[in-house]
Amino acid sequence: MQIFFFSLSLILCFVLIFSETLEDDKKALLDFLSNFNLSLHRWNQSSPVCHLWTGVTCSENRDRIVSLRLPGVGFNGSIPLFTISRLSALKILSLRKNQFTGEFPCDFINLKNLTHLYLQHNRFSGPLPAILSELKSLKVLDLSNNGFNGSIPNSLSGLTSLRVLNLANNSFSGEIPDLDLPSLRQINLSNNRLIGTIPKSLQRFQSSAFSGNNITQEKEKQHKTPFGLSQLAFLLILAAACILGVSGLSCMMITCFGKTRISGKLRKRDSSSSPPGNWTSRDDHTEEGGKIIFFGGRNHSFDLDDLLSSSAEVLGKGAFGTTYKVTMEDMSTVVVKRLKEVVVGRREFEQQMEIIGMIRHDNVADLKAYYYSKDDKLAVYSYYSQGSLFEMLHGNRGMYDRVPLDWDARLRIATGAARGLAKIHEGNNGRFIHGNIKSSNIFLDSQSYGCIGDLGLTTIMRSLPQNTCLTSGYHAPEITDTRRSSQFSDVYSFGVVLLELLTGKSPASPAPGVSETTPQGENMDLASWIRSVVVKEWTGEVFDMEILSQSGGVEEEMVEMLQIGLACVALKQQERPHIAQVVKMIEDIRSIDAE
Repeated sequence: MQIFFFSLSLILCFVLIFSETLEDDKKALLDFLSNFNLSLHRWNQSSPVCHLWTGVTCSENRDRIVSLRLPGVGFNGSIPLFTISRLSALKILSLRKNQFTGEFPCDFINLKNLTHLYLQHNRFSGPLPAILSELKSLKVLDLSNNGFNGSIPNSLSGLTSLRVLNLANNSFSGEIPDLDLPSLRQINLSNNRLIGTIPKSLQRFQSSAFSGNNITQEKEKQHKTPFGLSQLAFLLILAAACILGVSGLSCMMITCFGKTRISGKLRKRDSSSSPPGNWTSRDDHTEEGGKIIFFGGRNHSFDLDDLLSSSAEVLGKGAFGTTYKVTMEDMSTVVVKRLKEVVVGRREFEQQMEIIGMIRHDNVADLKAYYYSKDDKLAVYSYYSQGSLFEMLHGNRGMYDRVPLDWDARLRIATGAARGLAKIHEGNNGRFIHGNIKSSNIFLDSQSYGCIGDLGLTTIMRSLPQNTCLTSGYHAPEITDTRRSSQFSDVYSFGVVLLELLTGKSPASPAPGVSETTPQGENMDLASWIRSVVVKEWTGEVFDMEILSQSGGVEEEMVEMLQIGLACVALKQQERPHIAQVVKMIEDIRSIDAE
């Protein structure tokens, strides 16, 4: 009898059941949900699945479900057979961070169009079935942090489109198979029970991808030089020595001839102006003088004289002042913004700077120090070597040597920037406002996540002219005075940045490159143009061709981001989401673990 039931279940696993209509897909999901003691927002027979169901995305013509994302919902138990597997048009499935149990759902082989499968952080167990190789379209497979065991099947070599494979933190044993996966970019097999050596096909990946196992990596024998080094190492050391010699000579020349550059730029003023006071002085200070105020302790290796005597280059000139990149004698680098149009006195200026300085977060550019005197108001920030998002999106467009941002990079930038803005809004007891969100104020941190700078300056500066507000493309329609920004107007500006990431177009002037079928777009800002296009169901027209030409299978993620951006740029303030909601929506687009 046991053999009979086992054979029957095996046969059922190979039965292909294809849904043909949206109603069939809807019924499959309701059948899935009925097996759990859970309710999901708007998941019922009477509501339209494509518009309202949590975690569900439909195809462009809204006839099938193509994406199902239900991370961290609270499911507990096994996935019922022939429910989700009836969604034959499904491309993306994310059930991560739940409490699903049992073996890998064998009926998932019916999901022939599946490109992304995220099942990490559950309690699945048992071996991986060899039939997993039937999912020929799969590009991302993340089964990490479960209890899968047995050997890694050789049949995974059949997943020829696979780009990301994450099997970390399971109980896989045996040797690693020689997987022939030509498209594979990332692999993580760490913290299992694997033995033997790393096969030749996977030796191109870093050793950390195989850590936590009892395995070794074979190394080819290298010819040694008389010094006991490989020929390659010897040549590299020799080349480095030459480069260091040239660099040393260059540094000496820069030191001799470049010291006065920042002095000339920062000290330059009208003849009637007096030089700024020494900000390292600890004596009493008058309004004419000032001192530098550091954040995070006083153990800093520079003062005003260091800044004035260091080499510098202008990074940009904006409405709030000129920004310089300053390189110290010890080769450390900071950004100095010389503020103009400051309309508040010393006390209010210092109070605002103290609030800004207290905001510390990985995705917020640190205010390292500030300086106030009658003639100079300076803000000193951390320096980000990769430049601003504006430069990355719009610099060298059309040039042969341009390196465009792919979709993965843009998603990470949006994720980090959203987290940073959420932290900013927590400042001053939840009342703090950035006031000037735009792509030129977003930078990349060391892990390539977005990082927000230039926060909180609008309240101490002279208001920008109304025509400047209206033509920048970033400011919310209700903002006619930049000193009266709100957290909801910040969300609007951030929404414009998301649309800028998706389209690659400058917010103030989307007309260049806009489809010839929408000539009215010439008088529209970016948000208005996208609204007009989406209303006519021309969604694909808005996306940056640099993304579409590089990244296959991400159109659904881009559509989700487009929906988030449109929600942020709602014309009515009360219809815009809070930034904390925006963070969650962006993080739910894709599993961060798979990165």
